[in-house]
Amino acid sequence: MSRLAKKPIPQGRAEVSFAGDTLTVKGPKGVLTKRVHPTIAIAVAPEGVSITAKNNSRLGKALTGTYASHVRNMVKGVETPYKKGLILEGVGYRVEVKGKDLQFTVGFSHPVKLPIPGDVTANVEKNVITLESPNKESVGQFAAVVRGVKPPEPYLGKGIRYQGEVIRRKQGKKAV
Repeated sequence: MSRLAKKPIPQGRAEVSFAGDTLTVKGPKGVLTKRVHPTIAIAVAPEGVSITAKNNSRLGKALTGTYASHVRNMVKGVETPYKKGLILEGVGYRVEVKGKDLQFTVGFSHPVKLPIPGDVTANVEKNVITLESPNKESVGQFAAVVRGVKPPEPYLGKGIRYQGEVIRRKQGKKAV
């Protein structure tokens, strides 16, 4: 069993409830819900949320730590939303928010449109994209999809990269 799941998870300002197979976390920044696997039991008490395996199966023991991390992320996300920053680098590369889509001009013969998920908010300032949401999974997944439009290339460094990501540069051709 996971060491993370042995300690109760503090709720903070969030309100956690568990009914049937659905876990709901409400907070000042939003409401998150997650379906829980049938081998996991969740108990909500004033001192915190405790997660245990219903049976002594290998899967139940493996999932206790996973769900403990999910609950921690949900409680933290409804108090302070998760943020991801992406930088667009390259001459002529642009991004803009059009309605509920991000529209990229990144050197292809056509503009690339990506629909923004409902729980994610996107802000664009110059060539910096900031994604924000109480759900850590949806922010990370959408950031990966955005980066996948034009990953950074190692010779000139053009493309979309995460803030703080270091791109290892290659030397290129040598003149003999």
